[in-house]
Amino acid sequence: MVPKPAIIDFTVITPASGEEPPGLYLHIPFCKSRCAYCSFNSYACQSPPAAYLAALSRQIRYWAGQQWCRERTFATLFIGGGTPTIYGGSDLAGLVRLCLESFNFAAEAEITVEANPNTVNEQGLTVLRRGGVNRLSLGVQAFSDRLLVGLGRSHTLAEADAAITAARRAGFANINLDLMYGLPGQSSAAWQDSLAQALAHAPEHLACYELTIEEETPFARLVDKGELSLPAEDEALAMADLTHALLAQAGLQRYEISNYARPGFQCRHNLNYWRNGAYLGLGAGAVSCLSGFRVSMVREPEPFVELVQRGELPLDEAECLPLAARFRESVVMGLRMLDGISFARLQRQFGLTPPGYYGKILEELHQQGLVAVSQDNLRLTKAGLPVANQVLARLV
Repeated sequence: MVPKPAIIDFTVITPASGEEPPGLYLHIPFCKSRCAYCSFNSYACQSPPAAYLAALSRQIRYWAGQQWCRERTFATLFIGGGTPTIYGGSDLAGLVRLCLESFNFAAEAEITVEANPNTVNEQGLTVLRRGGVNRLSLGVQAFSDRLLVGLGRSHTLAEADAAITAARRAGFANINLDLMYGLPGQSSAAWQDSLAQALAHAPEHLACYELTIEEETPFARLVDKGELSLPAEDEALAMADLTHALLAQAGLQRYEISNYARPGFQCRHNLNYWRNGAYLGLGAGAVSCLSGFRVSMVREPEPFVELVQRGELPLDEAECLPLAARFRESVVMGLRMLDGISFARLQRQFGLTPPGYYGKILEELHQQGLVAVSQDNLRLTKAGLPVANQVLARLV
C-alpha cells in the first residue's frame, strides 16, 4: 500500500539565523547484496530499475523549483546508498549534471559518490570524474579476504586494490576509504595490517568505524544466539589507539570521532551534518533538514517511485523542531568534531549556550574530565572521546 503523502506549504520555511550554504543528498537504495552488519535503507538488487532514476530525476526538478531551494546556493552534493555505482557511470554522471543544471551550486562545490569496489572500473570512473564528481568514497571495510567474507561483503581484497588504482587513473585526487575494526575474528595485528594497506594507497581521507551490532541484522541474530565472537573491549580500545597513532604518523588529522583527513580534505558534506546545517535529501528514505523543518521520504523504493509517477510528493513524515531541540542536536552533533562547538555560533543561532542551558550536567562532565570548557568553546577531552556515546547521551 502506498502511504498518503503529507501536505506541506514549503513557502513558509525561512532560513535559520546564521545559516550556512546547504548540502544536497541523493539516496540510491540498491546493493548487489546486503552485508551481515548493515541496517541502512538498502535492498539487494542485481539489476537496479531505471524507473527509480527517472523518479529521482523528477524529484530533483520538482525541488529545484521550490522557493527554499531557489534562494540558496548549495555547497555540496553527495550521492550515497546503498551502492550508487550499481548504476553505470553514464547514468550517475547524468544525475550529477541534472543537479548542477537545476540547483545553484558554489563554484568549488564538493561532489561525492559512494562506491563498492566491485561496481567500478576505470572507464566508468572516468565518466564520473569528467561529469563533475571530484570526491570518491570507497566502501573497502577490510583489506583481508577472510574478514570480508565474514562481513558478507561481495568484493575481494584484489578488487579493492584495483578500484583504488582505477580511481587514481581516472583522475580522482580526493579519495576516501571506509574501514571497520572490532570485527569478528579480527586482532589488533590484523587491524594494523588493514591500516597499513590502506595507507599504502595514500588516501586523502579515511573513515574508521568500530563495528556496531544493529538490531534486526544477521549479526544481531548471531549475537542473540551466542554464535558471534567479537574482540574483547580492551582489544577494541587497542585498535582505536592504534588508529590514532598510525594515521597521525601518516599525516592524516583526526577531525571527527571516526574521520581522518589530510589538511584541506575534510568531508565538507559531513561537516555540514555535524554542524547541524541545512540539507535537502532526495530518494527513498532520504531525510531533509530545511532550516529546522525535518522531512523524510517513504523508505521503500517501489512506493517512492509510484508516488512520484502519480505526481505526488513521496513524503513519509514531517516535523518542525522546537528551538531547544535544535539547540541540543547542534551540541550533540557538534561534539563529534574534535574542534568542538562555538558558544558564539550557538548564541547567534539559538540565543542559548551550553553552560546556561545544561548547568550542573555540564559542570559534572567537566569535573569528570570528559569535556573541556573555555570562554567560547566546548569539546570532548582525550578521556571523553572513547566514551563519547555516553557523554552525548547526557546532553540529548
